[in-house]
Amino acid sequence: MMPVSEASPETWRLAAQAIAEGGVVAFPTDTVYGIGCDPYSVAAINAIYQIKGRAHQKALPLLLSGRERLAQVAGVLPDAAARLGEHFWPGALTLVVPRATGLPGELGGGDTIAVRVPAHDELRAFIEACGGALASTSANLSGQPDALDAGQVAGYFGESIDIIVDGGRVQGGVPSTVVDCTVEPPAILRQGAVSEAAIRALLKGV
Repeated sequence: MMPVSEASPETWRLAAQAIAEGGVVAFPTDTVYGIGCDPYSVAAINAIYQIKGRAHQKALPLLLSGRERLAQVAGVLPDAAARLGEHFWPGALTLVVPRATGLPGELGGGDTIAVRVPAHDELRAFIEACGGALASTSANLSGQPDALDAGQVAGYFGESIDIIVDGGRVQGGVPSTVVDCTVEPPAILRQGAVSEAAIRALLKGV
């Protein structure tokens, strides 16, 4: 039986319980469906790499419940990162920033970590219930199209994840834009929902 449950307070509670127990769960975001785990659980991090068929050289980003959670996962923020986060979060912008000490090396990224605050109220409340941060990536097999509904997630992963929170078809459908704020000038690593023009305009003069 597929572990798909319609989004409800009880489903989100069970998903948070699964995260606390070292599990992997799938959920809707403001862009595409994602899978996530406790960012401090090495076993769960490795499970995400295994079930996705994801190369370990590709770092796992973090989803945060709010900008105030940056301090627990990031080092000193570059001015560009602070400005972009203040303007575009919550939203479909991922920022690569210096990482805080204490995060497992298995997340990848060396001295950096990619972070985002999603524009999805229920998801942010869930992340907060899980401690404020989740290691997360798109809910698809590596190289395959992003999942836009729970059925696609189930088709990719079956019972290899603990819970799929079914929030219906996502409205976004376009992945987040990724900006590396650890280099000068900041570099756009992936085009996505936030336009390069909007980013460049905001950073003018920084």
